Amino acid sequence: MCGIAGIISPRLDPATREAAVARMVQRQQHRGPDDRGFHSDGDATLGMCRLAIIDPAHGHQPMISPDGRFTLVFNGAIYNYRELQPRLAARGWNFRTNCDTEVLLAAYALDGAECLKQLRGMFAFAVWDSRERTFFAARDSLGIKPFYYARLPESGLIFASEINALLASKQISRDIDPAAVGEYLAWFSVPAPRTIYRGIANLPPGHSLRVDAAGRITTGAWWQLPAPTRSAEVATNYHDFVHGLRHQLEGSIRAHRVADVPVGAFLSGGLDSTALVGLMIKSGATKLKTFSLIFGESGYSEQASSRLATKTFGTEHHEELITGSRVAADLPRILASFDQPTGDGINTWYASQTARAGGVTVALSGLGGDELFGGYPSFRDLPRLQRLLPLWRSLPSSLRTTLLRQLQARQSTRAQKLTDFLTHARDLHELASLQRRVFPERARLSLLTPDARTQAERLGPFHPKLEDFATELIGASPFQIISAWELRTYMTDVLLRDSDICSMAHSLELRVPFVDRVLLEWLWAQPDYFKYDPRIIKRALADATADLVPAAIRQRRKQGFSLPFPLWMKTDLRAFLDETFSASSLAACQWLEPAAAAQVWQDFNSSGDTRAWSRVWTLAVLIDFANRKPE
Repeated sequence: MCGIAGIISPRLDPATREAAVARMVQRQQHRGPDDRGFHSDGDATLGMCRLAIIDPAHGHQPMISPDGRFTLVFNGAIYNYRELQPRLAARGWNFRTNCDTEVLLAAYALDGAECLKQLRGMFAFAVWDSRERTFFAARDSLGIKPFYYARLPESGLIFASEINALLASKQISRDIDPAAVGEYLAWFSVPAPRTIYRGIANLPPGHSLRVDAAGRITTGAWWQLPAPTRSAEVATNYHDFVHGLRHQLEGSIRAHRVADVPVGAFLSGGLDSTALVGLMIKSGATKLKTFSLIFGESGYSEQASSRLATKTFGTEHHEELITGSRVAADLPRILASFDQPTGDGINTWYASQTARAGGVTVALSGLGGDELFGGYPSFRDLPRLQRLLPLWRSLPSSLRTTLLRQLQARQSTRAQKLTDFLTHARDLHELASLQRRVFPERARLSLLTPDARTQAERLGPFHPKLEDFATELIGASPFQIISAWELRTYMTDVLLRDSDICSMAHSLELRVPFVDRVLLEWLWAQPDYFKYDPRIIKRALADATADLVPAAIRQRRKQGFSLPFPLWMKTDLRAFLDETFSASSLAACQWLEPAAAAQVWQDFNSSGDTRAWSRVWTLAVLIDFANRKPE
């Protein structure tokens, strides 16, 4: 795992480029405290800082091909590098290391962009071709590792693993984009390719970027969700499906355990993390360290389940008690680690801190299980709403208007969400597009100043990827459509982005075996009625790991992994929120209506709707971000 950075520019002299890249690498040193390196050639300067995981002694970067043509910087892990290495050696590559970085370099040198389809792993990498004077970069299919970039004035490109690193270069501005603010208030985060800053882009998952010799920048998708198929791997009965799923899960776990440093696991006590740990033990993991967060507040801690799991598997278990007072004390450090505002992530920040302090450099997480196996209410609720939409649309418009006004008057989070569904959605894609909204449209627009509101109205209430996903998913089933939306929006833009930032803040490599291209492509083709049973949440995963996961965990009601924020926000975090929503603090937010923003906090304090906490917190993080002083 690394922090990568670089500048491609014929306008900037090497000394200026090298100084800027050095500042970017220094700003990302938490991502790679073990090593750092730089290389300049022609119009390019590349740099990196390395967290040594595979072949620690020989994976120095930037790595240059033997003929001097290609220079690579790479953030991530190629899990199938041992399989690829002999194939590449047979084609004439003389390996100098046993590192996945050199395997990636060899694969690109021999096959160019076509090598991407061979890779099983998480990655964001960049290659300078000194012969053709071209630059190439790519991001993994599901967006586990980040790649941010910006065009330089007149000509050129600058890139890094974190936005804060780009800003540290002193080559680009830090102007906040009002349109991105509007999108953040809708989606917990700013969806790619936009970022919170004007002019800084987020390369979307499964995309590559190329800069040709004339300086022209182009991007495009190298991976999309598989088209519907009837291949020989499609199971014809549930027994065969469960057997095949177990085989795929074991393969993903084996791949994700590859490392030359200690590997542990997050263990919340839910089905996903318990199945993950069970599969790790089954694959041969010994003296496995597991980590969980516990809380004193009833209804939030999963301590009993995580202790049952660790007793079953015999792991060396570490529990960390998180209190509201501790979060309040740590907030300045936590929020400073976010390079964009996010409504989530603090749980992962503490879990990563606990794992790193517990002696591991790599930790596996059960993230992705809900998206693959239908663990969210959206898999049940959206098809029901889809069936009702034709009836709703057939009602006289005057009656619909009256009913919507009655819904809006209820003010509850659920009623506001249903109002948005009935007001805007016409089909399943539009329902799925609205599913992860934080602020309902009416409330979101009321928070924005006239200029920002105009941009938000122009972009509309739907997710910016609506048309792209609707086109990509032609022929997909309702289950696949909902799964794709959960995978490609909330998981990618919130969960995976926050996991990267929060784990790397503690120099921890976080791996997500359920977010695996090989597993996803196999599972995508299987019949929906094998993958999802609305009567038994995540039945497929439970049945595939029934010999590993205790029955009490397989059969328990799903409990989301979240901190007791609804309680803390009125106690330990109240001072922070009172200050955040003060007039002086809101004055720094030129794109927010101060009175409307302050009202959100006041309404939460006077209301018993605990579901509204996420809106308040999402807005608070944005306001705090706007008040951040430049470093």
